[in-house]
Amino acid sequence: MAASLIIDKYGLSEVIDFEPQISEKGLAPSSATGCKAAVSAIFILEIRAMPKSAVDLRAEQLDTIAAVLPLDRRDELAELLTDQDVETLRHLVNAGMGDNTLRALTSDLAYLQAWSMAATGSPLPWPAPEALLLKFVAHHLWDETRRMTDPDHGMPATVHSALRLAGHLRTAGPHAPDTVRRRLASWSTLTQWRGLVGTFSSPALKSAIRLAVRAVPRTRRRKSAKAVTGDVLAKLLATCETAGLRDLRDRAVLMVGFASGGRRRSEIASLRVEQLAAEEPVSGADGSPLPSLSIHLGRTKTSGDGHDEVVYLTGRPVDALNAWLQAAKIDKGSIFRAIDRWGNVSRRTLDPKSVNDIVKYRAALAGLEAGEFSAHGLRSGYLTEAANRGIPLPEAMEQSRHRSVQQASSYYNDATRRSGRAARML
Repeated sequence: MAASLIIDKYGLSEVIDFEPQISEKGLAPSSATGCKAAVSAIFILEIRAMPKSAVDLRAEQLDTIAAVLPLDRRDELAELLTDQDVETLRHLVNAGMGDNTLRALTSDLAYLQAWSMAATGSPLPWPAPEALLLKFVAHHLWDETRRMTDPDHGMPATVHSALRLAGHLRTAGPHAPDTVRRRLASWSTLTQWRGLVGTFSSPALKSAIRLAVRAVPRTRRRKSAKAVTGDVLAKLLATCETAGLRDLRDRAVLMVGFASGGRRRSEIASLRVEQLAAEEPVSGADGSPLPSLSIHLGRTKTSGDGHDEVVYLTGRPVDALNAWLQAAKIDKGSIFRAIDRWGNVSRRTLDPKSVNDIVKYRAALAGLEAGEFSAHGLRSGYLTEAANRGIPLPEAMEQSRHRSVQQASSYYNDATRRSGRAARML
């Protein structure tokens, strides 16, 4: 038998502080000593009579940070990661590292451990020697043309097959340079958090990456091939016309994600009722009052610690959001949640990947090519649509919360060039 207490930061607005007391009859929690702000983890207290394997213990340790990790990969991560890896991740959680950053670090660490086992037969050494870093670059940045005449060029076939069979490698070709840089950066960060000094800044490593990128030029692609502009959004929303829970939810996801400035899928998925605040109605074009609310995003990917980013919704998106909340009977906690095959609304938050799936699913229903759209299309589409409607860039950036004028203006420049006189010479 097991006695468990599970507290999910995404399922409760606050966490009860308690002190366990052990008696002859077992474990009993004492009375609550007060409330404190929600922490960054799920706490699980469990006692079992049977001894556990090292993998089982790591799986339980991963449970303590499951709120910021992909829960469906817990058992896989428990086998890949070492005890020290898990302790490092738990330390990062307690240090207040952002959820998205920690997910990326964990994913990269799992891949690095799998690659090291496949390439060297051993787990990652800490700190990693420079030769291993160079081997990582050579295995992931290579020339496809040369591979045709030199089968030993790039990642060895045995390593590739091992990673592919285990589900860690999806592409048959070389990695994108940005992916390699990110994984090396994650490797460096984890090395530093262990109190060790790595060789990630060595001239040889920097030179190897630079030369590999130059040798194989790649066309940079946007995260979403096509932007979800106003006309595309209208087609997606047309597939959400019923009063069913799934249609109401997806309609709210699309409208809120787009109208709030093109929010990232992680920001959409993690929205909570407690982040919403009703505002005074706004006068519409005909003078009629339009409902308005503010969304307090808190700290985002581009904001600093302790900074509360705020965006606003007005009119139809507010109506769509309220319709979903009322139909799903949600008055606290996560706003967007999973719906099972029987139409039951889950208590857990929607996975960020599901936001991507919703966009693709609705695109397919609308007769569009689903592979050309993704959740990021809501973000790029918002700025593209703002440019098409002549909304000044600074005003659009206030809603999108872009920090980089260069990045935001690229959507404006593309829209202007497509419709400008220079592109219509004939």
